[in-house]
Amino acid sequence: MRVIFKTIIYTFLFMAIAQVFPQYFTLADVQTAVIASFVIVILNMTAKPILQLISLPITILTLGLFTIVINASILEFVSTFLDGKFKFTSFGAAMLVAVIMSIVNLIIGNRAKN
Repeated sequence: MRVIFKTIIYTFLFMAIAQVFPQYFTLADVQTAVIASFVIVILNMTAKPILQLISLPITILTLGLFTIVINASILEFVSTFLDGKFKFTSFGAAMLVAVIMSIVNLIIGNRAKN
């Protein structure tokens, strides 16, 4: 159930970000948003813990800010497989989307617990 919930949230988030920041982030259609969201949720459940463990020293050194780089890397990784339908203009744009996703996750996570 959590996978479906996160996929729906990310889908709406990607569609909103594509409308607000069209110069940084391109999204072809809703189907692409759903596919990208699902893949990102699966990667966050499987690959992200491994990446966080490997990068633990630098994450501690940067007081956790390196997590944004990990999230942006996952976003860029997914964008390479969707052939221009889900694409960022730069790694900085992916980092911006990663920050927005982190803020939304923080808000949604706190609301879900209450």
